[in-house]
Amino acid sequence: MDGLEFRRKRALYRAVHRGTKELDLILGRYAKERVLDMDEARLALFEQLLSFPDPEVDQWIKGREIPGYLTELIADVRAFYSLDG
Repeated sequence: MDGLEFRRKRALYRAVHRGTKELDLILGRYAKERVLDMDEARLALFEQLLSFPDPEVDQWIKGREIPGYLTELIADVRAFYSLDG
């Protein structure tokens, strides 16, 4: 297993085991569909997202103010669940 594959598997695990059931489901399902296709840069952003506390991530997914560098990733998560329309 190379380094990128290991990081993808670790990110998938972390997405499914957040701590709050709601985010486990939201980020876990998203990760199962998207992580294996992420390039290194996108994966690095996803890993950063996973490092934030659940309440912050939850608020961003619900449409609250998002740090600029995570805007595109959060928009993708929201689009995955059709939350923008």
